[in-house]
Amino acid sequence: QVQLVESGGGLVQPGGSLRLSCAASGSIFAMYTMTWYRQAPGKQRELVAAITSEGSTNYADSVKARFTISRDDANNTVYLQMNSLKPEDTAVYYCNAVWAGSTWYHDYWGQGTQVTVSS
Repeated sequence: QVQLVESGGGLVQPGGSLRLSCAASGSIFAMYTMTWYRQAPGKQRELVAAITSEGSTNYADSVKARFTISRDDANNTVYLQMNSLKPEDTAVYYCNAVWAGSTWYHDYWGQGTQVTVSS
């Protein structure tokens, strides 16, 4: 069982920055692909950024060059550095952990953290 706790959300002006953190319990954090998703009111949840256990990253086109995902396996934490924030980045941001093998599939979600970009 893995528990994920997000933090770092809040209210920021357009053009500002925030860093989200997702702290995970468990001793095999390094095996998980970690992903940040977001969901705006009235919209479907969408992938923002992902990082594999090997450190490969993937970003939504809408956040490329503005957001950076990273992980600290020693501290069981994944981060999302968000720069040049826009009002359309306003959403609840969720952390997701997935570890899949030939005979197993583990999928965990955090409770979400609100990010509001507004002047």
